[in-house]
Amino acid sequence: MTQERRPRSEYPQGQAGGWRSEQPTVESPRGPLSGRQPPPPTGPPVWDGPPPPAPAPLVVRPSPIDRLKSIGGRMSIRVRLTLTYGALFFLSGAVLLGVTYAYAGHLIDANILVTPEELPVRPHWSPEIVESYRQYYAEWREGVIRWVQGALLKRSLLTLLVLGVIALALGYFAADRALRPIQRMTATARRLSETSLAHERIDLQGPNDELKELADTFDAMLARLNRAFDAQRRFVDNASHELRTPLAINRTVLEVALADPQASEDLKVLARTLLGTNARNEQLIEGLLLLARSERELSVRKEVDLREVAQTAVDQLARFAEENGVTVRTELYPARTTGDPVLLERCVSNLVENAIKYNVPEAGEVWVRVGVHDGGAVVQVSNTGPPVPAYEVDDLFEPFRRLNADRIDSARGAGLGLSIVRAVVRAHAGTVRAVPREGGGLVVTVRLPLA
Repeated sequence: MTQERRPRSEYPQGQAGGWRSEQPTVESPRGPLSGRQPPPPTGPPVWDGPPPPAPAPLVVRPSPIDRLKSIGGRMSIRVRLTLTYGALFFLSGAVLLGVTYAYAGHLIDANILVTPEELPVRPHWSPEIVESYRQYYAEWREGVIRWVQGALLKRSLLTLLVLGVIALALGYFAADRALRPIQRMTATARRLSETSLAHERIDLQGPNDELKELADTFDAMLARLNRAFDAQRRFVDNASHELRTPLAINRTVLEVALADPQASEDLKVLARTLLGTNARNEQLIEGLLLLARSERELSVRKEVDLREVAQTAVDQLARFAEENGVTVRTELYPARTTGDPVLLERCVSNLVENAIKYNVPEAGEVWVRVGVHDGGAVVQVSNTGPPVPAYEVDDLFEPFRRLNADRIDSARGAGLGLSIVRAVVRAHAGTVRAVPREGGGLVVTVRLPLA
């Protein structure tokens, strides 16, 4: 049965909305039944009035215990340990104060002051005088005990408060000392990199407790990671060496085919295409070899002037810049560091080469700056070019990642240039940072320790 709601305008004057039944009116052939009660309704009641008000939202207020838990969850472990030490001290002091308070009253009552019954009396005193004298003494005796206990309580509470503040300070230093091994683990984990796994360990000395067990477990994990990284680098190194031989053979065969005067033109076109593909593969293998080498611990450490390294890289790429219509401007000052000269030269060369390669087609510019700034040797390479989104800058240092390019796109290189730069800089305990240049292009800054 369809339920319909009557509008309020249809109610008779003075009649409010309410429940009505869906039972139809029963009529006889002679007319409506009068004087008789209608049969009980069979359908559900229908509300004809205005809609009932919406129930108020249920607000659940946290209990005091929940509030304390939420506050404790926002505290550092140092603060929590300090508060725990202070709370334990206050609890122990309160128990000691209560025992002292009760014992002081008992000591005065039993051993210092005599009881009213033990008071000496004169033989000629009447019983009323004796009773009055003993009652006065009992009141005086009770007042003395209360006074002594009150004075003891006030001075003890003041002493407990002062010692509580001292206990909080001592608790803070005790918590700091207890957390010092964990701070050492955290500092070691922050210093770690793939190149420092071989010699960086916590090596915590002390009793065989939970903290030493945690430190030893962390050292064992670092040893496993170092073995895994070494195995990965050896695999890349060996695979790259194994791939260089067939590529060299292919290059030789293709060059011989091109030098054959009887070779057809179609064969020469195919040979040139294959030579280009072979050259890109050789470039990829050389990049992988250099990447694997730069991620190892440095075997050569010499004092190097980055000004000479940058000048050499710019001179080697001068023809490449001229072919691409890019002007290279230099601002070079002495900046000496310690490291592998070959790796550092390749690092700067990759930066300059990328700056030339990813530049505007005509009238592009590259700026190479070397000097000492904020206690470090700095190499900065910036270039004009298309705008670089800030969210893509960090991804450019990953292997085989190119800006706005597919992984299989190798027209501009193998995608290992900035990866090699980052690996070389990390091997020399330095940092590298790239930011988009205003107006387009990129600014890459390398900072190395001074010699």
